[in-house]
Amino acid sequence: MKTRTLIIIAAVVLAGCRNGADEADAYGSFEATEVIVSSETSGRILKFDATEGTEIEKGSEIALIDTTLFHLQKNELDAGMKSVRTRITSINAQNDILHQQIANLNINIGRIENMLKDDAATKKQYDDLTGQVAVLEKQTAANNTQKASIAAELSVYQSKKATLNEQVIRSSVKSPLKGTILEKYSEAGELTAPGKPLAKIANLSVIRLKVYVSGAQLGDVKIGQNCTVRVDDGKKGYKSFTGTISYVSVKAEFTPKIIQTKEERVTLVYAVTIDVKNDGTMKSGMPGEAIF
Repeated sequence: MKTRTLIIIAAVVLAGCRNGADEADAYGSFEATEVIVSSETSGRILKFDATEGTEIEKGSEIALIDTTLFHLQKNELDAGMKSVRTRITSINAQNDILHQQIANLNINIGRIENMLKDDAATKKQYDDLTGQVAVLEKQTAANNTQKASIAAELSVYQSKKATLNEQVIRSSVKSPLKGTILEKYSEAGELTAPGKPLAKIANLSVIRLKVYVSGAQLGDVKIGQNCTVRVDDGKKGYKSFTGTISYVSVKAEFTPKIIQTKEERVTLVYAVTIDVKNDGTMKSGMPGEAIF
């Protein structure tokens, strides 16, 4: 009789141990890094082939906005820049003529200097030639001033063209991260504007479980620590994953109403974020639990 009683007690104890081991330390829900991708330019959407649920790589094109107006404006700027460059070429040709005239005058000035030594020329002849050289040099300086002004005008054209080139690049809407398209807010053929959302993308490869722990549990939770994360697996019970604690709140807060902990709701708790590699089982908003 005593032996039978001991067996029953042992069974009860073992059952209690199993139930305690199965009990989670914290509860919460999964969150994913979600990004709203918006248009940076206005116009008609020419291409938007991606569908909801599509996996997309970082930097790959999601949508293409019409760039016809930008290209027409670039053509107009190219014509203006060509005209400006023609003016610079004309001034350079004028300066070449002036330099040649100055060179010819300098030769004559040299001859006059030699003739003055033999009294074969007058000082007036020398002064006239040097005066002509001074006038031509001033004309050259004036032309160079015009060149600087024209170069500044050309710089304005180049800056405007660079702006248009950037707008053409931004008309191709690219994904800022590798993830899954959760929602589409527009379709090809519709008009869009800067800042108007086009799609929502989430990185589901690594998903975060946000749970809350009490002050008594805080000593068992450290950043970088591995823990077990569980989700419901139908009739099978639970499906377990290995997670890594990435964040522990430094400030206490009241327990959110949707979260149930071991302690009473009126106690203060601390938010803890756990990163989990996702095999496709976990979705954003799904409930989960952690065992530290």
